[in-house]
Amino acid sequence: MGLKEEYTPLLSNAPPLSSKFKTFANIFISIVGAGVLGLPYSFKKTGWIMGLLMLFSVAFLTFYCMMLLVQTRRRLESTTGFTKINSFGDLGYATSGPFGRICVDIMIVLTQAGFCVSYLIFISTTLVHLSNNSTSSTMLSSSLGFTPNVLFIWVCFPFQLGLNAIPSLTHLAPLSIFADVVDIGAMGVVMIKDVFIFLENRPPLKTFGGLSVFLYGLGVAVYAFEGIGMVLPLESEAKEKDKFGGVLGLGMIIISLLYGTFAALGYIAFGEETQGIITTNLGQGMISGLVQLGLCVNLFFTFPMMMNPVYEVVERRLCDSKYCLWLRWLLVLMVSLVALLVPNFADFLSLVGSSFCVFLSFVFPALFHFLVFRDELGWRCLVLDGAIVVFGIVIAVSGTWSCLMDIFYPKA
Repeated sequence: MGLKEEYTPLLSNAPPLSSKFKTFANIFISIVGAGVLGLPYSFKKTGWIMGLLMLFSVAFLTFYCMMLLVQTRRRLESTTGFTKINSFGDLGYATSGPFGRICVDIMIVLTQAGFCVSYLIFISTTLVHLSNNSTSSTMLSSSLGFTPNVLFIWVCFPFQLGLNAIPSLTHLAPLSIFADVVDIGAMGVVMIKDVFIFLENRPPLKTFGGLSVFLYGLGVAVYAFEGIGMVLPLESEAKEKDKFGGVLGLGMIIISLLYGTFAALGYIAFGEETQGIITTNLGQGMISGLVQLGLCVNLFFTFPMMMNPVYEVVERRLCDSKYCLWLRWLLVLMVSLVALLVPNFADFLSLVGSSFCVFLSFVFPALFHFLVFRDELGWRCLVLDGAIVVFGIVIAVSGTWSCLMDIFYPKA
């Protein structure tokens, strides 16, 4: 999936990018991820017009904040002694000292772990759907005192311990490439099926869901575009750095159109029957089964890639950056336990997007930009940075509360 390479050393160890095409390809891979699978359900709650407006607005604001990070890094490297700002955490340290790095590290850990929780929820939900509550799985889960979803999470657990014990991401890189190819192919198959299903059913649709679902839709949209941590490594490796902004903008436009098309087609095909994970709407059949199974395999092997930034932060702070197997296994256990408590995939996407992702995508970029440029920018730029920071904090607080209420106290 797209987000798995965020904050990892893969790119920093690779040779410099030699073309705009390679930069564009890495931007695409970095952003397109599991969040797109929850967008049709988000459109069901917000309405398709409101959903599209929200999606494109988040895309524009995310692109703007990405460029704020690039501008801030360039200014620091040209006017101060900071010559190697390679990551989001480095930028936090350069602008705010150790406290800035700690804040970024905390959000990275919570965000990346949140992605992995959503992966386990998707895998267990999809496997239950594919097994169609078969007698064998039902009997086994009942004898162990588990629901089928819980059973599949625990079945994945020992294999994840093995995968997450691998110290080097290099050995996982081929699986990462495979995961991205499967993801894009599966999205294409789902959209084609959506068109035929819509032409056959033509369900009633709503355009606007009202302000009560605004925060929910916003959280899912922010989650879907969460790739901001890759911007600084990608810009560092771009051969034509002066054209990086244009390439990034083109990538965001194409991804936005892809997301909007995927979400709209998913919702108009199934209407009010749209599920939290759109692939569960595809029904039974060999093609549908292969698509869903492929996505499960995709996310299964993506899990250790997504956890690597968590290991980097935790091992750096607790183990002096030394590999620690028992700590990694403890973190995998904690992520699995959280996945057992969350009943809905799309609801959890909204929670992660509304809370941690908002800080990484909006609050920190605008705040760091303000701290570096406050003495030379005009009042309009200062007001804009401040407005983004305030907007992000308000959305994070109110959105987190709203999502928690939806998860633990769902409306009938």
